[in-house]
Amino acid sequence: MPHERPILADLKVLDLSWIVAGPTVGRALADFGATVIRVESSARVDTARIVGPFHADEPGVENSGLYGNVNAGKLGIALDLRVPAARDVLRDLVRWADVMSESFTAGVLQKWDLHYDALRQIKPDLIMLSSTLLGQYGPERGVSGFGTQGAGMSGALDLTGWPDRPPAGPYGPYTDYPAPRFALTALLAALEHRRLTGRGVHIDQAQAEATLHLLAPALIDYVNGGPSLQRRGNDDPQMSPHGVYPSLPPADRDEAWIAITARDDADWRSLAQLISGLDPNLTLPQRRDRSAELDAAIAAWSEQRSAAEAEQALQAAGVPAHALASSEDAANDPQLAHRNHFLRLPHPLHGQTIVEAPRYQLSDTPGAPAAPAPQVGQHTTQILQEILGYSDARITDLAAAGALS
Repeated sequence: MPHERPILADLKVLDLSWIVAGPTVGRALADFGATVIRVESSARVDTARIVGPFHADEPGVENSGLYGNVNAGKLGIALDLRVPAARDVLRDLVRWADVMSESFTAGVLQKWDLHYDALRQIKPDLIMLSSTLLGQYGPERGVSGFGTQGAGMSGALDLTGWPDRPPAGPYGPYTDYPAPRFALTALLAALEHRRLTGRGVHIDQAQAEATLHLLAPALIDYVNGGPSLQRRGNDDPQMSPHGVYPSLPPADRDEAWIAITARDDADWRSLAQLISGLDPNLTLPQRRDRSAELDAAIAAWSEQRSAAEAEQALQAAGVPAHALASSEDAANDPQLAHRNHFLRLPHPLHGQTIVEAPRYQLSDTPGAPAAPAPQVGQHTTQILQEILGYSDARITDLAAAGALS
């Protein structure tokens, strides 16, 4: 039977992180019932708020679909931490919180006396997650930037593309997407550690280093004397053919593609039976030596069919294949619809907004965001009054001091 209360209903989280990597962790906690307070300032707007897509294609700090997706379900408070009075409010919020998440460049919180060693003096069992490009320690700890720079530091950019062309790189700020998966796992482990021991911890995550784990086989091979991994397009040393091939586009598109691979000799024989002229007896080394010739033959077959027709024929023969989905295809995908992947939430400014559901479905403890992402400072007064118990006079004084902006 599902739990009557969300599994993380008693968890209190203070989220000072930026952009995508850190906020994604807070969003996952909020999905399963945690009270997550998002701390930001209109004096220095979170970059995610000015990155599209935007509602009605109109840029604006309250219109970003990206920001809305990674901050759904949170409460919002505006604090300008450059103001001493705002830092006092933050310390009170730390006393309330179980977890604090932040992604300031290493050293910034030390300047404000808001680093972990200082905060645990007022909250001894605090769990703090610091998620930055290169971590809190080491010769390059002060390097700041976004996930695009992190992807370059990790090696992911240089390895993506064709060998005879400049690096193409994975799209966008790549480290923002694998990093929170590692951070969330570490944070849940820290919560279990605190439950067992009563002690908090400081989690120091380097986002570029986390992304290195996705290149672990190649890195381990190299440090043990193997070759350095190089760009190779869609080529794969263990599977051949392994590529993306053209297909007949539908009337409303200029192009369409299908991904096809042969995992082993059995897949290759099935593919050769389907496409005339292919030698079913070729071994993997032979297929790799003749890859250009074989790719041309497969492309000549696939471009005579729609991607859907080619996919159906190949999958029926047991050959791994799938038509490449466009954004329109993904938005209307029946599998995603069945899993309720896109959630429609009421929004006070836009009437309705769409966010992604949790990436995993738990049978006993289902989760989903309870509300859209907050507007800048939307819940400031509510948080100060109901959570911290501040009087109206104190709130007025904070506003006059410039702390609540």
